[in-house]
Amino acid sequence: MELEKISVKWFVEQPNTLPLTDFIDIFHGWIQATDGVYHDVADYSHMQAGPGIVLVANDANVSIDESDNRRGLLYSRKSPLGGSNQEKLRAVLRSALENFSKLAREPKLGGKFKLLGNEAVIAIHDRLTSPNTDESFAAVAPEIEAVAKNLFGGAEINLEREPDRRRKFAVRIKASRSFAVDELLRRLSNN
Repeated sequence: MELEKISVKWFVEQPNTLPLTDFIDIFHGWIQATDGVYHDVADYSHMQAGPGIVLVANDANVSIDESDNRRGLLYSRKSPLGGSNQEKLRAVLRSALENFSKLAREPKLGGKFKLLGNEAVIAIHDRLTSPNTDESFAAVAPEIEAVAKNLFGGAEINLEREPDRRRKFAVRIKASRSFAVDELLRRLSNN
């Protein structure tokens, strides 16, 4: 199975300490600080358990997502990536963590945006090539597990497929202990 349209969601430690709308001005600042990398900010803060605040770009969207009533940073890759499936997974995980790290250092958030560094959800946004089935899970789980074992430094990990077949294919990775953003980024850079 060739993985494309990969997203990853990293969760925050204390999800309700910051108003969701605080991210609007921050994302507008990111737009102004780039040469057209980012294009727009969409505000879905009025929706309970929705997509939150979305920063739109050509290659990937970055959002403060609140789906399933859990706040986190969602990085959704839209354009194709080269390389093996494991290389693609590492690239998306790295990009998500780089964005998380950038937000964690944002002075306007006062150090309150912190990574819950033991859990992530990887999803594939193509139901035709990656239906939410046991067969899809069996095909991709070994590759996700290999990347996760390296990422989480040998900690025990558990992989769980989204059980509702009506939803997109997604795999929750949970490690037995938590890691800091910088440590996770170091591990991804060393591969």
